[in-house]
Amino acid sequence: MIAVLGSAVVLIPRSSSSRQIGLEQTHTITRGDLIVTVTEQGTLESANNTEIKCRVRGQNTIIWVVEGGTEVKPGDELVRLDTLAIEDAINERTKYAHWTRSSAERSRADVRRAELAISEYLEGRYRSQLMTLEKDLAIAESNLRTAQNILGHAEIMAKRGYVSGLEIEEKKFAVTQAELNVDVKKTQIDVLERFTKAMELETLKGNLNAAKARNAADEERTKMDEARRDLALEELQYCVIKAERGGLVIYPSAEKWKKAPEIEEGATVHRDQTLLLMPDLSQMQVKVGIHESIVDRIKPGLAARITLPDKTLDGEVASVAPVTRPAGWWTGNVVKYDTIIKLPSVQGLKPGMSAEVEVIIDRHENVLTIPVAAVVETTQGDFCWVKTTEGTELRSLQLGDTNDNFIVVKAGLKEGDEVVLDPLASIEEAQTLVLKPIDDATPRETVNQENEHAD
Repeated sequence: MIAVLGSAVVLIPRSSSSRQIGLEQTHTITRGDLIVTVTEQGTLESANNTEIKCRVRGQNTIIWVVEGGTEVKPGDELVRLDTLAIEDAINERTKYAHWTRSSAERSRADVRRAELAISEYLEGRYRSQLMTLEKDLAIAESNLRTAQNILGHAEIMAKRGYVSGLEIEEKKFAVTQAELNVDVKKTQIDVLERFTKAMELETLKGNLNAAKARNAADEERTKMDEARRDLALEELQYCVIKAERGGLVIYPSAEKWKKAPEIEEGATVHRDQTLLLMPDLSQMQVKVGIHESIVDRIKPGLAARITLPDKTLDGEVASVAPVTRPAGWWTGNVVKYDTIIKLPSVQGLKPGMSAEVEVIIDRHENVLTIPVAAVVETTQGDFCWVKTTEGTELRSLQLGDTNDNFIVVKAGLKEGDEVVLDPLASIEEAQTLVLKPIDDATPRETVNQENEHAD
């Protein structure tokens, strides 16, 4: 982590020497190049992982899982999940599927019977009733003609005096009765064709529609029960997860703030949870957290030096997360941004390897630098002590960029000055300066003289 010390010039009292309270270590100010870097610890991971996920609905228990870091071949078993609950579901849903299928078959037979009932009525009972009535009508009409003939013959005989008037009245009554009988038969035929047939057909068609509706409902229930059974059968196959390709298998590493269970025997997992990863070892990267104080200086494309346990590689910044990772007790409440460092394709890189990443933020050429250990930072500004022939002399500094070891000096020192390292340990004035504010009434000329001396 780098910290840029502020630059300020303040009014300080002129002092040609300071009291020494211990042995001094010094450093000679020189010009040179300063490389500004930020160093963070991270772990290797693959930029392209094949995720092995749980495809069983709800929650399930792992009864066996392949050991992390194992090289597998296509078809090798990776995970086995508990099948007891799924097997119970298959038995239950198979039973319901059989019940609903039998109901659907019965209702389908009811539909067929209802269809046959309509045909049976139109081609059977209705025609039989109509033919019976038509036969009765023909008989009635024949009886009417017979009665009319008898009446006609009786009237002729009555004119000759052979038949009495009473007999004529009797014959007329017979004709009237025969006519009424014909009208009754015609009315019965009309009622049959206009009303009885229509009412019977409506009843039979209603029965047919009801049977079809019951059958449709039974068919839908059957489809749902069979679909549930088939889904359970499919999920039973998902309880044994096999490798689709060969390669290295590792466990996913969840962030500490995520409430994700460990992948191990006996762990409870849920649908779509990532159980294993098969990383592409040809596309490796390092993920590090960059402190919020410096993240604005980290840009994609910056060069980086990655130190591994057995080698050092050159890489570059690939991306910086736009939002911070969650901060909490697991990070010491330090706010950091996930940053991805792209690595070259090198043999022997594996996920989980520890890495130290040094990102090169800036380069300053031919500048004066001072060790961080020689600078005292106070509320009044930044100071150092220069060793002279008369003792040690306090200097006010204007500072620039830093790389945690050295700081760019903009003003206050010149090349060849010999500065005291760790002045708080060896110079009493340094301790006083840190603890006591500088007198604001110090004449401005003092600073001007001091700056002239520094120049």
